[in-house]
Amino acid sequence: MQYLRKLRSTPLGLAIPAFAILLVVFGIPVIKLFLASLNAPAFSLANYEMFFGQAANVRILLQTMQISAVVTAISVLIGYPTAYLMVAASKPVRITLIVLVVLPYLTSGLARTYAWVVILGDHGLINNLLLELGLITSPLDLIYNRGAVYIGMVHIILPTVILPMVSVMLGIDKSLMSAARSMGARPLAAFLRVFLPLSLPGVRSGSLLAFVFCLGFYVIPNALGGLRDAMLSNFIASQVSTSFNMPRIAAAAFVLLAITVALLSVFGLDLSSTQTGSEGRNGKAQRTGLRIFSALARLANELSAPLRRKHWVSQLHQAAGRGRQWEMIGTTFVILVLGFLLFPSILVIFMSFSAGSSLGFPTSGLSLQWYKSFFEDPSWTGALWISIKIGTIVAVVATIAGTLAAYGLSRTSSQQRSFLTTVILAPNILPGIVVAVAIYLGLLNLGLIGSLTGIVLAHSVVAMGIVVVIVSGTLANFDHRLEQAANSMRAGPFRTFTRVTLPLIRPGIIGGAVFAFLSSFDDIVITSLISGFSIKTLPLKLWEDIRHQLDPTMAAVSSLLMLVPIFWLVVLYAMWWRSKSKTRAALPEPVA
Repeated sequence: MQYLRKLRSTPLGLAIPAFAILLVVFGIPVIKLFLASLNAPAFSLANYEMFFGQAANVRILLQTMQISAVVTAISVLIGYPTAYLMVAASKPVRITLIVLVVLPYLTSGLARTYAWVVILGDHGLINNLLLELGLITSPLDLIYNRGAVYIGMVHIILPTVILPMVSVMLGIDKSLMSAARSMGARPLAAFLRVFLPLSLPGVRSGSLLAFVFCLGFYVIPNALGGLRDAMLSNFIASQVSTSFNMPRIAAAAFVLLAITVALLSVFGLDLSSTQTGSEGRNGKAQRTGLRIFSALARLANELSAPLRRKHWVSQLHQAAGRGRQWEMIGTTFVILVLGFLLFPSILVIFMSFSAGSSLGFPTSGLSLQWYKSFFEDPSWTGALWISIKIGTIVAVVATIAGTLAAYGLSRTSSQQRSFLTTVILAPNILPGIVVAVAIYLGLLNLGLIGSLTGIVLAHSVVAMGIVVVIVSGTLANFDHRLEQAANSMRAGPFRTFTRVTLPLIRPGIIGGAVFAFLSSFDDIVITSLISGFSIKTLPLKLWEDIRHQLDPTMAAVSSLLMLVPIFWLVVLYAMWWRSKSKTRAALPEPVA
């Protein structure tokens, strides 16, 4: 008993509930899954040999990596200039643009996938518009192909690429660009030689996150792609629902997991100091070639210096007409990107108020008939109530365990904190289908498949990582000397936490709870494996209906899923504004 009290008093003791849930529901099952892939206790590579021995499996694996690479490349090509233009804008405009990029990131991915079904379908917006204009005589094949998969995946993953780039670019000292310009560098040269190298960490982070997330995509290839566009996640999910050969499923899952871990291990490190080593590996011939090209470049630079100097001086006092032209081009580009991110959601919300008997744009009139149909259908309202119930319980469990873990980790050394935070974030980083299969195996051993408790535990494993990140960010700005002052006044640990620490980190806790709820409310991959046939959440019912029929009621459901995050953001902003107003009112007025 005394040992347990001592353990609870240590910083890591506070993280025990979170790591206990993580270990039982995810950690131990991952180990068992790996052992199953090796046919333990016989330990052989037969399952991996069988996986790579089948040409169809290898084709799906290569296709998964190809689709992920293409989507990542497109997202970076679109995201980098968007992030650059956002950072270059004034502060009010930049904040507005960041909010507009974050909104689709928080919106239900399943609802946005349904939006693209409505836009790209045979009777969707684009085909109907082209038919009415007389440009085509029959619907174009815009859906159930590779192009539709690329569009849907880029739409989902683009905010994940933009936000890390914006974060890194905001930390770049703008005076460096001004210094380069003052020394005669043209705008393009200053950008390539100064800004671009400093922004590469953001490009690396965004690209890595995009590629890893794309490896685990399940919904979009299934909803927008054809039979030839399946990814490894779809293959693993189909194996779970049909054959349930756990050793083969484990082998396929760990092939995907091995690729993810390899990428995180290599590209997740700081590669800024690897140039010397790479040069040594390239050999003497390449070093000689580099010296030749470097010498030629220096010679060309010296010969063109007088001409560039004269050109730079002649442009000093010219009107900024070309600058305004580039500003208009940049503004147009950002508007197009934001339209790509926001238009599908806005379209579905608008079409959900259609007065017609089917979805169409423009609508024949405005009506609430599809919302009425939703709330009068017990199958929809029952699924909504189950999702709210599960999301609320998950928010409570994840917030308590995640807050305690974040508070305990904040008092450990940086190395311990970094390692343990990575462990608790593993379910958020690894491909969703791998996490889902591991959790399925863990809950199967506990007899919780198809139960409300099992779904809550499964969702909590993912939601805890979100809470830890948000609360840890709040604790990073917390002054621990306030706790020391309270202790010096004979306040106990519990009283210090409730009267000093908790009120100051409350915004982070509330934010973590909200995002934990949203994470649970929108989940489809884990729920589809854990729920069985007894529990049907709102996203799960919407997903089943998308695959079988296109009822206009689904537009109302998708609109509700899109509006839930916006509602919570408004609530969080109102609470933040109220807290800020109270803080200002509590401050003493300055003495004249």
